[in-house]
Amino acid sequence: MATTVLSATYNFSAYMIYLPIVISLTILVSQFLFKNSKTFMIDIFHQKKDIAMATNALFKIGFYLLNLGFALCIIEFFQIETIERLVVALSKKIGGFSIYLGVMMLLNLLLFLKGRKHALNKEKAITQENTPLK
Repeated sequence: MATTVLSATYNFSAYMIYLPIVISLTILVSQFLFKNSKTFMIDIFHQKKDIAMATNALFKIGFYLLNLGFALCIIEFFQIETIERLVVALSKKIGGFSIYLGVMMLLNLLLFLKGRKHALNKEKAITQENTPLK
């Protein structure tokens, strides 16, 4: 007769702590980033607010999908048998996800800055073409 040894693990607790934190972090960062990116989008699209807001909303959806998908892909916790290991495992997972989220936010910011710079240079070139020669 086979005997099974049942041992309590904290894996389910880790999932129940990890998921709300990464989802909240993603929503918080996304709200902050895309609230402040409206100005960049309006400049990039030459004051055409409807196109700028639509593009901003699409970027926001993409940001959610990419980051929540990554958070779900790295969700796996291995045999956590003590509270101490639970804290360490959660710290590593949430810390790693926070670093990833920070890098993603900075990449989006660089994208917005580059797009704005390109739009301003294009606007300046058009202005110089239309200026009469003396």
